[in-house]
Amino acid sequence: MAGATAGAGGAGAARGPAAALGPDAAGPGTAVRSRTQEARVARPAPAAPETPRPERSTRTSLGRTRNRAAWLFASPALLVILLVTVFPVIYSVVLSFARVSIDYDGFQVEELTLANYGALLQSSDWYRALGFTILYTVVTVTIELVLGMLSALVLERLGVTRGWMLALLLVPWSLVTIVSAQLWKYIYDSTYGIATWGIGLVTSEPPVILGEPVSAAAALMVADIWKTTPFVAIILLAGLVMIPDEQYEAAELDGSSAWSTFWRVVMPQLLPTFTIAVLFRVLQAFGVFDLPFVLTQGGPGTSTQTLAIMGYKVLFQDINIGPGAAIATSTALIVGVGCLLFLRAFRNQAKGVD
Repeated sequence: MAGATAGAGGAGAARGPAAALGPDAAGPGTAVRSRTQEARVARPAPAAPETPRPERSTRTSLGRTRNRAAWLFASPALLVILLVTVFPVIYSVVLSFARVSIDYDGFQVEELTLANYGALLQSSDWYRALGFTILYTVVTVTIELVLGMLSALVLERLGVTRGWMLALLLVPWSLVTIVSAQLWKYIYDSTYGIATWGIGLVTSEPPVILGEPVSAAAALMVADIWKTTPFVAIILLAGLVMIPDEQYEAAELDGSSAWSTFWRVVMPQLLPTFTIAVLFRVLQAFGVFDLPFVLTQGGPGTSTQTLAIMGYKVLFQDINIGPGAAIATSTALIVGVGCLLFLRAFRNQAKGVD
C-alpha cells in the first residue's frame, strides 16, 4: 500500500512539472489538440444568408416615376405642337379631298371627292410650277453644296482667324429672308440697281433683270445661293473637324494626292453630314416662298412661280380652298417621297463604303 502511494506520488510528481510548463511542454499531441480547440473557439460563427434586396423592382418603379414626370412636364409643349402643327396638317389633307362652298357665314365642306387632285393633274400651271420648283431646287442645292464644301475646306485650315471668318460668313444667313430679298430687289432694280448698272457697262443697254423669264430665274437663284451657302458651309465644317488628323497623316505617308485624299478619306466620313445638309436644303428650296414672293411675285407671267407661290394664289387670292389645299398636300408628298428615296440611296452608298 505504501508502494502504491509512492507510485501515485511519483506519477503526480512526474505530471507536475509538465503541467507547470504549460500545454506545449505536455507533448506534441497535446499542443496540437489545444491549438485546434482554441481555433474552434476563436472562429466566428457563419453569418446568416442575406435576404436579396429588391433592387430591380425599385429601379423599375423609379424609372416609371421619372417617365411619368417627363411626360407630365413635356405635355404642354406637346399640346402646343399638336394644335399648331399636327392639327393644321391633318386638316389641310382633309380639305384637299373636300368640295368647299364659301358664303358670308364662312365655308362649309359639302363632300369629299378626288376632283381637286384630278383638276391638279390636268392643270398646265401646276406642271409648270412643279418643273420650275424642281429646277430651282436642283440648281441652288448643287451650287450651294460645291461652294459650301470649298468654304468649309478653307475654314478648316484656318487657325486663329477662323472665328472672325465664321462671323463674317454668317452675316447673309442671319438676315431675315424678307430683308435680304428686298436688298436684292434694290440691286436688280431696272433704274438704279447696281447689277443693272454693271451689266449695262458691258452690254449696249441696261437689262430689265426681273422682267425677263431667264434673267429673273437666275436672279432668284443667285439671291438664294448668296444667303444659304454659309449654312451649308457651317454644317460641312462641323463634319470636317471631326475627322482625326492621323488619317490625313496616314494618307500623306502613303503618297496620296490631295484630290485622292479628299475622295478616299474625307468624303466617306463626311457622308452623314453631307446627307443632313442636302436634306435641309432640299426641304427649304422645294418649299421656297418668301424670296420669289418679294422679288418677282412668280413673274414675269408664271415663269418663276413655285408650288408654294401657286398654292398661295389659289388659296388666298382665288379663295379656292380645296384646290389650294391639294397643291400644298401634293407639294409635301413630293418632297417627302424625294427625301425618302435620297435616304435610301445614301444607306446603300454607306453599305457599299463599309
